[in-house]
Amino acid sequence: MGHDHDHPQDHDHEPRWKHDGVRVISGDKLDPNTAQTPGMFRQAAINHARVGAQKIWAGTVAIEPNAKTGVHHHGELESVIYVVSGKARMRWGERLEFVAEAGPGDFIYVPPFVPHQEINADPDNPLQCVLVRSDNEAVVVNITDVDPVEKPEEVYWVDPIHKHPHG
Repeated sequence: MGHDHDHPQDHDHEPRWKHDGVRVISGDKLDPNTAQTPGMFRQAAINHARVGAQKIWAGTVAIEPNAKTGVHHHGELESVIYVVSGKARMRWGERLEFVAEAGPGDFIYVPPFVPHQEINADPDNPLQCVLVRSDNEAVVVNITDVDPVEKPEEVYWVDPIHKHPHG
């Protein structure tokens, strides 16, 4: 008779928020058991298995100096990459014909189904990034039959706030 189902309580009469509220995932407790691409090391922090996330996936990615990843895309997922340290060079397109660079503090947006490759453009230091995706599934489709162009076209990120640097 002591069960009141109108209030979110657990058996100890503590609010369920204690365990179902905010979660802190320590940086040294990330999970490498996630989809990988050659040349990079992904670790999951936030996903369904770890915290019950329904709509997002978040983790870290590290790329060694001068290394480049295999070409891949993430299916229907949108990805956001935040560069913590190092120099990121992104190539994308059917033949990786486009390229742009990003540094610490920069955000990179990768739309669904875009074939891309992350490159550490720094010969001396690892590239450290935080990665967020729009679903809790770690969808990674590695592409092995790409013939990259020799010299990709540099693309400046132009939006209403940032004008083209040459104009």
